[in-house]
Amino acid sequence: MNSSGEKKKKHVGLKVLIGVVVIIALFLCLIGFITDFLWFKELDYVSVFFTKLLTQLKIGVPTFIIVTFLAYVYLKFLKRGYFKKVVSNEVTDHRRLNLISWGLAGLYGAITTFFAVKKLWFLLLQFINSTGFDKTDPLYDMDISFYVFKLNFIEEANQLLIVLLIAFALLTVIYYSVLLSVRTPQIFDRVDDAKDDADDDEDASGSGYDGQTAGGQFGGFDNINDMFGKFAKSFQNGGKSPFQRAAKPKKQLDHSNLRLLISIAEKQLIIVGVLFFLMVGMNFFLKQYDLLFGSTGAVYGAGFTDVKVTLWVYRIIMGLSVLAAVGFAIGITKKKFKPAVIAPVAMLIVGAVGVGGALVVQNLVVTPDEINKESKYLERNIEYTQSAYGLNDVDMKGFEANQNLTSKDIANNADTISNIRINDYAPAKTFYNQTQSIRQYYTFNDVDVDRYMINGEYTQTFLSAREIDEEKISDTWLNKHLKYTHGYGVTLSRVDKITASGQPDMLIDSIPPVSRVDEVDIKQPEIYFGELTSNYALVNTSEDEFDYPDGNSNKYARYKGTAGIKLNPINRLMFAIREHSLKTLVSGNIKSDSRILINRKITDRVQEIMPYLSYDKDPYMVTENGKLYWIIDAYTHTNNYPYSESYNDETKTNYIRNSVKVVIDAYNGTTDYYIVDDTDPIAQTFKKIYPDLFKDGDKMPQEIRAHIRYPSMLLDIQASVYQRYHMNDVKVFYQNEDLWQISSEIYGTKEQEMTPNYYIMKLPGENGAEFVNSIPFTPKDKKNLTGLLVARNDGDNYGKLVLYQMPKSKIVYGPMQVEAQIDQNTEISKEFSLWSSAGSSYSRGNMFVVPIEDSLLYIEPVYLEATNSSIPEVKRVIVAYGDQIAYEATLADALNSLFGEGSAHESPGSEEASGDTDTSAGGSDASLSQTEIVSRAQEAFDNAQKAQKDGDWAKYGEYLKELEKYLNMLSE
Repeated sequence: MNSSGEKKKKHVGLKVLIGVVVIIALFLCLIGFITDFLWFKELDYVSVFFTKLLTQLKIGVPTFIIVTFLAYVYLKFLKRGYFKKVVSNEVTDHRRLNLISWGLAGLYGAITTFFAVKKLWFLLLQFINSTGFDKTDPLYDMDISFYVFKLNFIEEANQLLIVLLIAFALLTVIYYSVLLSVRTPQIFDRVDDAKDDADDDEDASGSGYDGQTAGGQFGGFDNINDMFGKFAKSFQNGGKSPFQRAAKPKKQLDHSNLRLLISIAEKQLIIVGVLFFLMVGMNFFLKQYDLLFGSTGAVYGAGFTDVKVTLWVYRIIMGLSVLAAVGFAIGITKKKFKPAVIAPVAMLIVGAVGVGGALVVQNLVVTPDEINKESKYLERNIEYTQSAYGLNDVDMKGFEANQNLTSKDIANNADTISNIRINDYAPAKTFYNQTQSIRQYYTFNDVDVDRYMINGEYTQTFLSAREIDEEKISDTWLNKHLKYTHGYGVTLSRVDKITASGQPDMLIDSIPPVSRVDEVDIKQPEIYFGELTSNYALVNTSEDEFDYPDGNSNKYARYKGTAGIKLNPINRLMFAIREHSLKTLVSGNIKSDSRILINRKITDRVQEIMPYLSYDKDPYMVTENGKLYWIIDAYTHTNNYPYSESYNDETKTNYIRNSVKVVIDAYNGTTDYYIVDDTDPIAQTFKKIYPDLFKDGDKMPQEIRAHIRYPSMLLDIQASVYQRYHMNDVKVFYQNEDLWQISSEIYGTKEQEMTPNYYIMKLPGENGAEFVNSIPFTPKDKKNLTGLLVARNDGDNYGKLVLYQMPKSKIVYGPMQVEAQIDQNTEISKEFSLWSSAGSSYSRGNMFVVPIEDSLLYIEPVYLEATNSSIPEVKRVIVAYGDQIAYEATLADALNSLFGEGSAHESPGSEEASGDTDTSAGGSDASLSQTEIVSRAQEAFDNAQKAQKDGDWAKYGEYLKELEKYLNMLSE
């Protein structure tokens, strides 16, 4: 009794232990799910979080139940047919067999459900919520929404059916194997070896042998004479010993029973065969739509050969596949081979003939007369590609590119001139990091161009966020997660202003931020969410957070925002496991009302919330009402837009829109998705799927909306496509007669392709200055300018594209031709050589193509960097106009040199820029930097040469002494 009780206790204890282990395992498996839920709940996006789960449950639960039940019924039919036709003496355990049937059916249902919920859930949502494009394809006359939202679902469902068909065949084979094991059929008859010939048969009958081993008195012999007769017979048959072991019975197949066994699976074989051929037909049915996304010859999309040959081959094979399914069923039923193979063989023949025929037609019919044969299809190619990239509404305007600018024209375009960017991104970033980082752990990751009202003027600016570089913090858990939790403040500078030493003239700098303009004032400078915030942060702990450095000491603060998940004991345990941090669990600094901030890196944050958009790699920060916000451009895209050529060979994307702007509060982490292009069907479909996530564009605060930009990434893609697809004439398009390319420039000291540049300018024919983004074109393999593509950014004009086309009747210099003029200018090349020989290096910034009235100015800043300094300084500005080049210390000086004094005025505070020899602006000679000394030495040399030409030898001597002074300073 004691032994029995102990065993029961052991069993109970084991069950409890197993239960505890299972609960712990489930808890560990669900930690990721639960913590993600808590994060989405913090963001108020619970419905977004559950959309996937609920959809998968809606698909998965019915799928599993129905498929499992049907599979079980199917197995029951197999079992019934098997037991009806197969004879066996074995006793079958039906209860065990029933459990096996349910197990196999459940496994089949689970496989089906797994693939269905994993592959189809989001495609199904798009299918159900699809938004029409109100544009049909020209071949099948179906709305483009079918290809974008429905075709992928159908194709994936078709692939799933193929997988299930294979699994169905395996299920049938496995179940028959199970049936054979539990009820082995009697497919063998036993026949004694002794009955191999007629003599054996005769002896057996003559001796009275009845074939039984236990029938007679002597084990099968009726009498002793019979026994001796057998003994004697053994000597007549080769002298075999009568005591030799009898041979084992030979097994012989019962062919009729075997045929019965095969006939049991006849119906299943027919089902599998019919489904297989129907699936082949479905595959070719879907394959016909792929013709719209491929390339044959000169056409992207279905061309002449595709429509006239390949499409009909697919259709014939579709019909033959149905006949093949019928023929296979008839052939198996009637046990005839011919009906089962006629249609499949015909399908193979048609396929082979189709491939050969398409090659023949393409090479012998289409290619010799391609422009006429493909004309209709090329029109489709042009129309649909332009539509897919938003290039069908480009406003084309002629631009005279005259050379009749006057001083008055320059003065009348002061808004444009005063916003020409003579600072560059890389030098500005270097300058910020050298002068505004304050401490080694601060860094400026990026410099963003934007526009603000500065002293009542619409002004283009650089803004950069000061973030914590987590790699430069002391590598302790407390420092990384409790102490250094946030960046602090921004820098702001005008793009057109420089200091006396040629560096950005700051509008906002220092820690805490000091603003020199009334319109921009940073009241909440802390950056808890940014581009570099990869670590999780713990706030409201017992430990004060480092806020900012204050001289030799530090200022500390506590987080007062709304972000974060409360760390109650259970949450604390889960996040400790999630973050693999035991310290999070045991730290005494964490209180009951402490919170954890996760997914703080903004690029990861938006990807986690909505992974079905593509995001720009260059988020930018804006400031309004004293707060800091990040804006990320998000893109909808597809590779299923008919007749549209893809811009990317890897992704095959052939449709893209920047329909969504994501705004993230840098302090609270609030993340809002705004649809700014309500004409985009993909964005509208996403809004139907996630109604609580996507907001209408008019809900965006106006102060934030004033800072949205037409992204350079999108304009760059559009420009690359437009290089060819600006041509609307089919013959011109086919011949590539007017192929363009994006202009090149000298950047630094090397040639590179130009990228889009932002400007504030008054466009030709417009009333006022506006923020635009533009990129120039030249003809293919030519240098002259042929067009300027401009994207507008402000107000109701946001997103409109304008192409300023240069006249074809005259040569308009392109950027590289202007760069060549600069290289050939003796004054410029002489100064470049002097700088290089004086231990400094020069580099050229971006070239700007600026339309003024009906003329063009080319503007390029020049930077000088001393070998012992890492801060490039703007030392010269080059302005090219027609055949004239001005090379001066400031933009105003260059314009005045070209168009006469008074044409342009330097912005207040920077009129005494780097080249001025007046030491009152740049400080005493002793405080001059090496680059400033080089610059002044060059000016002294130029002045000496001019005095020599004028015959003013007194001045010539003075300038030589000045030159000597600066050269001595350099040698020191």
